[in-house]
Amino acid sequence: GRRRQAPNSPRTLDIDLVAYGRLVIHQATLTVPHPGAAGRRFVMGPLAQIAPDWIHPENGFTAAQLFAVATVGGDAAPIFPAH
Repeated sequence: GRRRQAPNSPRTLDIDLVAYGRLVIHQATLTVPHPGAAGRRFVMGPLAQIAPDWIHPENGFTAAQLFAVATVGGDAAPIFPAH
């Protein structure tokens, strides 16, 4: 129910639920996993950093695989520790 004064204006609160385990929900008011998360480097990068083997419950790809092909937020990159 949030309302904005203009498109893309600041938000008072914005919480995106990226995923909840392997749960898949498609309702008018809630979609899990987040519908755009898989294509966003700034989401998949940090997720690949902490859980590279996490598997997207709908497409079956891991966080690391999704980060490798994500295109939105191209300047985002995880910082992996040196081996």
